[in-house]
Amino acid sequence: MGIVSPGFQGRRRSAGPALPPGQYLTEDFPVLSAGPTPRVRPDAWEFVVTTETGAEHRWTWAEFTALPQETPTVDIHCVTRWSKLGTTWQGVSLDVLLDGVDTDAAYALAHSYGGYTTNLPLADLRGGRAWVVHGYDGRDLPAEHG
Repeated sequence: MGIVSPGFQGRRRSAGPALPPGQYLTEDFPVLSAGPTPRVRPDAWEFVVTTETGAEHRWTWAEFTALPQETPTVDIHCVTRWSKLGTTWQGVSLDVLLDGVDTDAAYALAHSYGGYTTNLPLADLRGGRAWVVHGYDGRDLPAEHG
């Protein structure tokens, strides 16, 4: 027996731009969560970069939002198979946050308030390719998305 039932066609794709194989276009903004959404007050929020030597670079919410801001527009292609095109964000480039950080690391390990971690090649976070965002579509980023 095959793993796909006869006649299964997957989700319908909208006519329009080419999507990566297996992706479907969505106009909404799905919420994906591995647990309850952490609620962090701005006066308790902090962003910390810690190097492999233990050196820390810290920003409070006020310091973070005072950094140079960018408004990149990008397409999202989620691993759960949905794509959302032309999303506009507001935030701080990782280039700004990593400026002056002395490291020989090849990878970054990111931690969230909810306990989630992931690792990424540091090269993928530089060169105007990654941001820490706090705004989406001209509004504050809803907690369930960030």
